[in-house]
Amino acid sequence: MSTLNLDFNQRTVTDDDKARIWVRVARCYLEEDDPTSASTSINRAKNVMHNVTDKEVRLQFAISQARILDSQRQFLEASVAYHNMSSEAMVDEDDRLQALSAAITCAVLGPAGPQRARMLGRLYKDDRATQTESYNILSSIYLNQILSTAEVTAFASRLAPHQLAKTADGSTVLDRAVLEHNLLGVSRLYRNIHTASLGTLLGVDAERAEQYAAQMIEQGRLAGSIDQIDGVIFFDGALANTSSRNAPVPDGQPQTAIQQHVKSGGELRIWDSAVQGLAEEVEKVSTMIQTSFPDFYAAHMAY
Repeated sequence: MSTLNLDFNQRTVTDDDKARIWVRVARCYLEEDDPTSASTSINRAKNVMHNVTDKEVRLQFAISQARILDSQRQFLEASVAYHNMSSEAMVDEDDRLQALSAAITCAVLGPAGPQRARMLGRLYKDDRATQTESYNILSSIYLNQILSTAEVTAFASRLAPHQLAKTADGSTVLDRAVLEHNLLGVSRLYRNIHTASLGTLLGVDAERAEQYAAQMIEQGRLAGSIDQIDGVIFFDGALANTSSRNAPVPDGQPQTAIQQHVKSGGELRIWDSAVQGLAEEVEKVSTMIQTSFPDFYAAHMAY
């Protein structure tokens, strides 16, 4: 079917028919675990999708596109596509929940940063998320909690083979995602930290911890700077308590660099963000109470 010439045919082929054939070809390639060839067919269908009126074809196109993005490890884009699919009225309820679960999985595997944080927020605030197996790890990541080994192991057991493939540095996509998330979590707890201590917290050596931090800072996914001479990483706007703010630098390192690394207004912005997050959580709980216990809500909470 992939060899059919639908553009130059003696018979007139409608855009609906072209899209139907190309999407079917893409789905066949996906069943054979060939996302590259599937992508070629989907790209051909993409050129005519604006004229396609068949809702079933448009839905199958969206499903195939999400699976291709997932297979090509474009996890954040795949998460958006899966989440959009989970809201389609044409899709069965069980399939919508499965699409939502896939969206959460892809969001967790995506590179840490503002875009991923926004996607995690959308998924966490989706009332159906609590029905998925991945809700616990979604909650931990959204609330900036450092992930435990047990959580990661349970999540990894549900991943597809391509989601556990090795990256260039020998780690898996999940290993990278967890390390980057935990690095962001550390940045919210500490104002500064030695690379050796950071490596201990992340379960890697100091050199690798510094490489990940440097990469995330360079890409704008982590606010901070690195003093390679003293071996200290400074986090801009970290949520540090009084003891960590005033504590001496470990390993006998001088404190002058740390004392000079002060960012005005950072703590106030963090406080504002924390208050906003708390308000959102209170509103979410209030909505759940109103939905589950309307009589109690009307009698005790309505005002």
